[in-house]
Amino acid sequence: MEADGLITPTEDVSTVFQADKLAAKYDELRQQFSSLRRVRGDGNCFYRACCFAYLESILHDSAATLLLAGFEESSFKKHLNTLVHVVEQCQTDRQEAVLFQLFNDKKTSDSVVQFLRLLTSAHLQNHADDFCNFVEAPSLQVYCRQEVEVMAMTCDHVDILALTQALDFCIHIVSMEAGGQKLLHHCVPEDGQPALHLLYQTSHYNILYPKSPT
Repeated sequence: MEADGLITPTEDVSTVFQADKLAAKYDELRQQFSSLRRVRGDGNCFYRACCFAYLESILHDSAATLLLAGFEESSFKKHLNTLVHVVEQCQTDRQEAVLFQLFNDKKTSDSVVQFLRLLTSAHLQNHADDFCNFVEAPSLQVYCRQEVEVMAMTCDHVDILALTQALDFCIHIVSMEAGGQKLLHHCVPEDGQPALHLLYQTSHYNILYPKSPT
């Protein structure tokens, strides 16, 4: 089911269940997660889901990383200001409601996504020796220009790893894609303590919320 907005309110995790042969996976998902927040499948779902979930917990200033990669301040200043504006607006008693409202404003939401794309590109290029052998492109710079910085381009594992390193946090990805009756769990990086949880289903990311300890 497609998200009605760019980001939806949280809903029971069972809303992603379908009448098919994945009953065991759905049971496992329901045991571990209570709710889900849908993200529009527009090619930017990973970045939008990642940023929204991350801003629910913590924010890091990443301008230095972009400058180190050679980005002109003018190329990202507007997007960084938007990100700061989002954080500032959330410093109220209604912070989650404000964050939800801002992420459903397309101009604001897309600007934040664009900033994260630039940040991912910058980290890849600043650590070219670590990533250059894992992209299919004439060069890492070409890959970044064509696959990472462009809006609506879906992300690859190397992009996810770069963003988690740039922001110094861990993402737990629960995948419905593999065969069999078991969910696949990936933490990026592998030895990290997850700051947020995403559901990967039919090549799309939504936000998961774990059940509270009983």
